[in-house]
Amino acid sequence: MRKKLTRTGNSLALVLDKRLLDRVGIDAHTPLDVSTNGQVIVVSPVRARRRTARLKRIVAEAHRRYGGVFRRLAE
Repeated sequence: MRKKLTRTGNSLALVLDKRLLDRVGIDAHTPLDVSTNGQVIVVSPVRARRRTARLKRIVAEAHRRYGGVFRRLAE
């Protein structure tokens, strides 16, 4: 999907289709995280801290248990 920016006052806006927003669970009241690596802009819904912490625990456990397997697969 390609989009163009729309001028809004002195700023630019990116208008996203309702279908796309519904697909990722974003509405007019959803707080968003906006980040960039210098080339890509990432917009995502703010996730609950408990959810993020749980994911980090799961990843750390998987790394602890299967780190050697991951290293061999990466070769």
